[in-house]
Amino acid sequence: MDEERVKKLVRELIIELGEDPTREGLRETPERIANMYKEIFGGYDSDSELSVQFSEDSDVVIARNIQFYSMCEHHMLPFYGKIHIAYSPNGRVFGISKLVRLVEKYSKRLQIQERLTKNIADELNAQGVNGVVVLVDAEHLCMKMRGVKNDAMLSSSAFRGIYENKEEKAAIMTQIRKNTTDSYF
Repeated sequence: MDEERVKKLVRELIIELGEDPTREGLRETPERIANMYKEIFGGYDSDSELSVQFSEDSDVVIARNIQFYSMCEHHMLPFYGKIHIAYSPNGRVFGISKLVRLVEKYSKRLQIQERLTKNIADELNAQGVNGVVVLVDAEHLCMKMRGVKNDAMLSSSAFRGIYENKEEKAAIMTQIRKNTTDSYF
């Protein structure tokens, strides 16, 4: 990202909105926005580090309530929530921090929730696990602040490997939702 260009564009936007970019409250805004964008869109340059695994086995590993923040690619407004990941290892397990990094890799981009869900499941599945489930529950400010102005939440899911089987899917969904709070925020 070219930070100087972003600063210039933000300054121009401030002018287009009818504001004075030299007034006290706005003087540092272009720099603050450029720094913020560098952080919240850092997923384009990140590595989930899934290659770091440990020789252990388990029937299923579940990471619940991984908090995420992302930006809707349609309106550039935030959506945020919790991601639940379950996978069936194939002799090797991932550290929990690797699952969080995987979530950050895809959430810190211009994104839609459905693609975020699929990207996480696909990358984890590509590591040779027996199966993967990714559930995402999120609130979208583009829907709350504009348009229909509704508090509805969106849930999306992706199933790979053994969890594409109807019985396995039902069993793992029960396990994931067990001890998961109804209110994610």
